[in-house]
Amino acid sequence: MEISGKLIKILQEVRGESQRGPWVRGGFVIETDGEYPRQVAFTTFGEDRLAMVASIPLGSPVIVTFTPESREYQERWYTDLRCSRIQNYIPGQMPTQATGYAWPAAAPQAAPMSAMPQQPMTAAPAPQPAAPQQAPFASPLKPDEDLPF
Repeated sequence: MEISGKLIKILQEVRGESQRGPWVRGGFVIETDGEYPRQVAFTTFGEDRLAMVASIPLGSPVIVTFTPESREYQERWYTDLRCSRIQNYIPGQMPTQATGYAWPAAAPQAAPMSAMPQQPMTAAPAPQPAAPQQAPFASPLKPDEDLPF
């Protein structure tokens, strides 16, 4: 999912240690555009994503790609918006480079048709014309009238 807005705050980093090693989590808040602006908070995990956020100045328009995730804890539900990418946004222009990552120059090419197994083509049966149906009631309209009012 994507959302655009203005970067208004960068949240404090939290560091910790797990069985798999050290981790770092941070976050930021954007304000959406429109008649009724909304403030939306996102979380990021990892040094690379925190560096993406830190490279964008406050007040800049951004596009955020994120995944919403919900979980239950003690019969209450909590939702987290996890940012996978944040990039500068210039209205009216197509983004050419994401902050910290380059966009691919061209889409990956599909496998050539000769590499795929071939199956014989069979012709589909020709459609049969439907039989005309009788109207359940007679129309009070004359043939040259097309509207009932």
